[in-house]
Amino acid sequence: MSIQDQYNKWKESTLKKSLGKFKERREKFETTAGIEIPRLAIPKEEEKDYEAKLGFPGEYPYTRGVQPTMYRSRFWTMRQYAGFSTAEESNKRYRYLLGQGQTGLSVAFDLPTQIGYDADDPIAQGEVGKVGVSISSIRDMQQLFDQIPLDKVSTSMTINAPAGVLLAMYIAVAKRQGADMSQLRGTIQNDILKEYIARGTYIFPPAPSMRIITDVFSFCAKEVPYWNTISISGYHIREAGSTAAQEVAFTLANGIAYVEAALKAGLDVDSFAGQLSFFFNAHNNLLEEVAKFRAARRMWAKIMRERFKAQKPSSWQLRFHTQTAGSTLTAQQPENNVVRVSLQALSAVLGGTQSLHTNSMDEALWLPTEKSVRVALRTQQIIAHESGVADSIDPLAGSYLVEYLTDEIEKQARDYIARIDEMGGALQAIERGFMQNEIQNAAYAAQQEIEKKERIVVGVNQFVVDEVLTLERLKVDPAIEIGQREKLMALRATRDGRRTTELLGKLKAAANDTENLMPLFIECVEHDITLGEICNTLRGVWGEYVAEGF
Repeated sequence: MSIQDQYNKWKESTLKKSLGKFKERREKFETTAGIEIPRLAIPKEEEKDYEAKLGFPGEYPYTRGVQPTMYRSRFWTMRQYAGFSTAEESNKRYRYLLGQGQTGLSVAFDLPTQIGYDADDPIAQGEVGKVGVSISSIRDMQQLFDQIPLDKVSTSMTINAPAGVLLAMYIAVAKRQGADMSQLRGTIQNDILKEYIARGTYIFPPAPSMRIITDVFSFCAKEVPYWNTISISGYHIREAGSTAAQEVAFTLANGIAYVEAALKAGLDVDSFAGQLSFFFNAHNNLLEEVAKFRAARRMWAKIMRERFKAQKPSSWQLRFHTQTAGSTLTAQQPENNVVRVSLQALSAVLGGTQSLHTNSMDEALWLPTEKSVRVALRTQQIIAHESGVADSIDPLAGSYLVEYLTDEIEKQARDYIARIDEMGGALQAIERGFMQNEIQNAAYAAQQEIEKKERIVVGVNQFVVDEVLTLERLKVDPAIEIGQREKLMALRATRDGRRTTELLGKLKAAANDTENLMPLFIECVEHDITLGEICNTLRGVWGEYVAEGF
């Protein structure tokens, strides 16, 4: 069948079906010179392996996108990552961003919350509300989403080790708002393997951590079907210093491990695979980044269809969120970061992302101000409404260089996954320190290039100026820690103590057994049991993970 015949078949099947559900934003897409933009550009001459390697949007192998019309029907979700201080302060920021045109929420939690401690725990001292919002109880979560209807917004929560507990709080708040749990949309990161590899906010050993993850998979497949149960993250792997190919390889290897764990727990692959999502970084090398996203999409489709024999097309689709690269932001000449973020955001859009966060120019210095966050959001909106790149699907397809880079990244990533398979899988590779060492070596090599000026970082090792920073700064009031402690004291004084003891006893017994923990998490938080109390109970059963030196 010729490419033109394949195109006609796609138009009459996949595209027609999609247009029946989602109309395009305009009747006609044109340049400023009146040149009509084709919905999808295809080769004028026959190309070998076109259908196998590229195909058409919304069809296997999804190299050209997971949706048949992509941004011609609807832009990506503009989801600015935000959270600081108290739930009240973060709630104000969320409502501000929604008022500025943001289309989804993304919650940043403070360090104590990320590792399962309440704000009044001694280990939390000095860290409450510093790098994210402090959430210890359902009362905090309820305040965080005050006046924000959870059945109307999509929410992403960057939380891993205690992800099941924070999701339980979110569900409980939604129920109090009168929302139907089955209609909730959003994502929890819930990716513990990359914590062992690159980030470090783990709590429990691998086996119980994987149990919580598969419990979330199973519960949401039945009760919260539109929720993305995991965001398998390459972002932090790249932030730690990996190459683009390593980011793809190690992320997909972790994805394979999660699928295998779910299958081992007795789940059918097509019952949960459509709720898996991914999270990638966007760096400065625009064409390499575009190729990276396309290669990852094609590889995952093959892995799910060929390796795991998934039958549903939704199980083959790699849907991903992108965040621009925090590690590329410089404290020197911070205004230059606006340009870096623009290039990175553009690569994500050209690569077909489903949602996007753009970093603020001052994040190498401190928490971003409202003004810098607004500039970051406007960057996305300018790309969406003014650049024209969203008017055609996969506009860089067919570029000799882009297709070459896509193939090369796939080849390198495939080789890494084969080596990881030989070790017994991602968990075994992590335990041996393989991924960690590969990332460290790549990071060291990159730093050597910068120091030798073989890689130029504008304003850092070239084009340096003396300057006095005059940017506005956001400060977190240390008094908020005292306020959080007082709230927890009041909560413990007013709740049903006997019911608290009873539920924590049930949780301990369940942790020693095999029942799904999610319903019990929800029951616990609904009765004002705190995050720290739940996690400490589980620590008492499972212990804590201690990383070994390699």
